[in-house]
Amino acid sequence: MCDTMVALPSVTRDNTMMFAKNSDRQANEPHLIIRIPRRSYAPGSRLDCTYISMEQAEETFEVLLLKPSWIWGAEMGANEFGLNIGNEAVFTRVPYQKEGGLIGMDMLRLALERCQTADEALDYMIELLQRFGQGGNCGYEQPFFYHNSFLIADRKKAWKLETAGVYWAAVEIKDMDSISNCLSIGEDFDRSHPGLIDYARKQGWLKRGQNFDFARCYTEPIYTFFSGSRSRRLMGLELLQKNRGAIDTDTMKSILRSHQADIQGRQFETSSVKSICMHAGFLYGDHTTGSYVASMGPERSTYWITGASTPCLSVFKPFFFLESEPLSFLEQESTQAAWYWWEREYLHRLVVSGRRKNLQAYLQERDDLEQKWLDIEVQASSDEERLQLMIRACQEEAALLNKYVKLARDAQPGRKKGNWYFRRYWQQQNKKAKLNIP
Repeated sequence: MCDTMVALPSVTRDNTMMFAKNSDRQANEPHLIIRIPRRSYAPGSRLDCTYISMEQAEETFEVLLLKPSWIWGAEMGANEFGLNIGNEAVFTRVPYQKEGGLIGMDMLRLALERCQTADEALDYMIELLQRFGQGGNCGYEQPFFYHNSFLIADRKKAWKLETAGVYWAAVEIKDMDSISNCLSIGEDFDRSHPGLIDYARKQGWLKRGQNFDFARCYTEPIYTFFSGSRSRRLMGLELLQKNRGAIDTDTMKSILRSHQADIQGRQFETSSVKSICMHAGFLYGDHTTGSYVASMGPERSTYWITGASTPCLSVFKPFFFLESEPLSFLEQESTQAAWYWWEREYLHRLVVSGRRKNLQAYLQERDDLEQKWLDIEVQASSDEERLQLMIRACQEEAALLNKYVKLARDAQPGRKKGNWYFRRYWQQQNKKAKLNIP
């Protein structure tokens, strides 16, 4: 489960392309910040993706990947040219290919490594879909199969690509859009698989006399309904529309931290698949394990990354593609990257356990730090100034985290709230992760 959104320069505060995504995965599934430099390969080299092997490109571009710890691909990321892509699980009537294909996260990484623009990425991902199909388990603790949708954006242009097996439709985004775990392309689209309509007609999904509607014809209704995706997508669209003309980094962070109205203020006591900031704790549904905002100007981009779960609690730090920056990890440093995530996850587990006495003070300090970093980022005019900002932000976040983890550990837990299943769920997750929650 996830949510991804984009706002084009025509509707943002300072004429930048804004892109944002929450990655919703299993609660104990670390979400890594991985940076891979530009590389060259010998002709004929092979590449091992999550499940299949394919030919390697002779050159791959530098990429920033935000990814589950055990998967080759990524949920979201960017490359050195400012190309950004995020993917969503969608549930369709087309049978799932259980093995022998690319998963959506692999297609996303391949496009970032090999494409410079949104148009190129769209074409390449369609090519991958036709050559290899999409398939393979994407579940961390138990098998989970789905198809994919994508938002693809560079500094000037954005596409929405939605798929069902090898079938697909694509729309060029005119001003803003949000995607979730549901098909959202209807009767109007700019490009499509040549057999898209005929296949729906042969399956009996398109009745005689009906206009073709991609989402209506191809949606699997049960999983789509219980994913809460339509509510989350509507929430994202409404918040974008409310801020039309003034959308900026703060807007996107606020959207990623948003909850449905009836759990706001109780988000650490109950689960919610209908909140963009998703909280686990029920029979179904995931947890937001990583969050990301990209502000792409004509000359440079600024990325804001939590490197942690639960964006309503965690801290967005600035990232730039600079040498010796302190935030990302190399691919061979996955163990360290996972440990970085778990260090931040510990505060969340303390809060869920009832240690919230100092929570409001923590959130105020967090907000003050983020605002200070944003003010500095706006004024930074050199790579050295931006590098020093990254170093400062990482140090100040670590100090904040250490301070409030100690306060939370030392505090007496409050009355445990939430239903029995919610409390039991998090106790079991802590036990699996071997976390010592006093």
